[in-house]
Amino acid sequence: MQFRFAHNNFNVRDLERSLKFYDEALGLKEVRRINAKDGSFTIVYLSDGSTPHQLELTWLRDWDKPYNLGDNEFHLALSVDDFGAAHHRHQQMGCICFENPAMGIYFISDPDGYWVEIIPSKM
Repeated sequence: MQFRFAHNNFNVRDLERSLKFYDEALGLKEVRRINAKDGSFTIVYLSDGSTPHQLELTWLRDWDKPYNLGDNEFHLALSVDDFGAAHHRHQQMGCICFENPAMGIYFISDPDGYWVEIIPSKM
């Protein structure tokens, strides 16, 4: 028996805003969408185009408050081949929420407050 990563899920309040953010910030593209017949939810899967792992964004029609992300420090991590260019882009977008120069990494925050760690491909 062997388990493989398939996806991670983030619940989002404004699906279109989140799709725009993940495309602009990380180049993640929609590859699949599930719409509830009654309109109560939409699930969108995003891909980086090179790995099988996906990010699932779930929008719930009746959710009317910010998500409580708690005190734990869960996050996604993506590596990038041009760390300097990525950092510049995220600086311009104003989405860098934490930097650790000693470790050579930084984090961006999405519109719902989820953190994404950015690491150079060659660490």
